[in-house]
Amino acid sequence: MSPAFSVCVYCGSRPGVDPQYSALARTVGQWIGRHGGQLVYGGGKAGLMGVVAEATLAAGGRVIGVIPKALVEKEWALRECTELHIVDTMHDRKRMMAERADAFIALPGGIGTFEELFEVWTWRQLGYHDKPVGILNCGGYYDGLLAFLERAVEQQFMSDWQMALIQTGSDPVALLAGLVQAAGLAPAPRLDEI
Repeated sequence: MSPAFSVCVYCGSRPGVDPQYSALARTVGQWIGRHGGQLVYGGGKAGLMGVVAEATLAAGGRVIGVIPKALVEKEWALRECTELHIVDTMHDRKRMMAERADAFIALPGGIGTFEELFEVWTWRQLGYHDKPVGILNCGGYYDGLLAFLERAVEQQFMSDWQMALIQTGSDPVALLAGLVQAAGLAPAPRLDEI
């Protein structure tokens, strides 16, 4: 059976200092799995990447991992993925992840997460895709970044319409549901809701 929707999750290959980050990643994975969805992510089992993937699998969802050869050992590729694609370059990774997703969401992470988020946002504003993009602002993690982006708008290096291309929120369930709805899809009802 094909998944009801496919969400690309960008997040850290480290767990971060606050346990709420792992709890958030677990909630995201559980929601995707319980609603008949598919996770697309970077293919690692370390940090938040591993948490979201394992939670999706445990909740009955499909997991598509995409990882470059050079990172298979560094990020400890999760061999239990429904599909694990080992690609040549980071460009191949990001392209495949974008192609397989209906929507994108950034959880807490580092420079790789930021780069992937900004690239897919840039692609959207250039019209390369029309898929929704979200930032899950757990515990104010992205407050500084969002304030900086508003500063860029104030200084007229960005426009309000560019900011409007990003959905932000601190509630993972509400943000995920909003992104899936914005993609024109509907999550399947949870088994315990039928």
